Amino acid sequence: MKGETKKERFKRVGEKRVQNVLESLRKLSQCSNGKLYEWEEKQLSRIWNVIEKDLEKCKNSFSDPGSKLFKL
Repeated sequence: MKGETKKERFKRVGEKRVQNVLESLRKLSQCSNGKLYEWEEKQLSRIWNVIEKDLEKCKNSFSDPGSKLFKL
C-alpha cells in the first residue's frame, strides 16, 4: 500500500502468506482420514521431506538474504 513502511508491508504480506501456508497444511492433514484415503509410508516420507526442505530454505533466506542472488 502506498505510504506504508517496509515493516508495515512485511507485517501485512507476511500475515496473509502465513495464513495461506497454515490453511494448506490443514487441508493436507485432511488426507489423514483413513476411511477416505490410503497411502504408503514412502509417500508420506516424500511429502515430509519436501516440506521440511522448503521450510529450511525459507528460514535460511531470512538469515542470508543474498543467497537468493544468482552468481556465476
